[in-house]
Amino acid sequence: MKRKIIEIDEVACTGCGLCVSACHEGAIGLVAGKARLLRDDYCDGLGDCLPACPTGAIAFVEREAEAYDEAAVLAARDRATDGAAEIAAGSLNAAGRDAPRPSELTTWPVEIKLAPVRASCFQGAHVLIAADCTAFAYADFHRDFLRGRVVLVGCPKLDAVDYSQKLEAVFAGNDIASVTVARMEVPCCGGLEHAARTALERSGKDVPFEVAVISTCGDLLERR
Repeated sequence: MKRKIIEIDEVACTGCGLCVSACHEGAIGLVAGKARLLRDDYCDGLGDCLPACPTGAIAFVEREAEAYDEAAVLAARDRATDGAAEIAAGSLNAAGRDAPRPSELTTWPVEIKLAPVRASCFQGAHVLIAADCTAFAYADFHRDFLRGRVVLVGCPKLDAVDYSQKLEAVFAGNDIASVTVARMEVPCCGGLEHAARTALERSGKDVPFEVAVISTCGDLLERR
């Protein structure tokens, strides 16, 4: 049958994986570092993945494709849930503790003041500007924020500096793909968000910009 379905431009895709998380049907996966539509019958054609893609690599097309199979999607979801439960049950070691998770950190140094202005790790990168406290407050920081991103960390209150000049040089001197700010709800963290916004504006780069606000209790309050 001919119907509306997504198409992924592998050249534009950076392999960030955000579309994989956004697809509730499990139709998209990462193959060799690129997003792929794994099964036509898992794609419902609603396009939840489109706004999640920071590079615009996903679009709708109309072509011959298998009909969306909700029953197959639900069955696959049940299998994944059962499998995750089995893995969780088997992940306890002899001491009764959870098996360690791998770190998602891929670059060093992470402090804004110490980071180089130009570096290969910034080319095509999704940059995360994180307040020092966020990784301690938010339990799944590595999974939800650090994965697939190059992180720069700072605290405007403790450092007593304006990071905007340094961040502007990083943004202007490299081909960045997006900027995400992870900050705490406390007022002093507003300085980090302001510095990132100002730096991006001055750099002349037009890339997606997102702010995630975390409470002092470790809850994700908002993403905007």
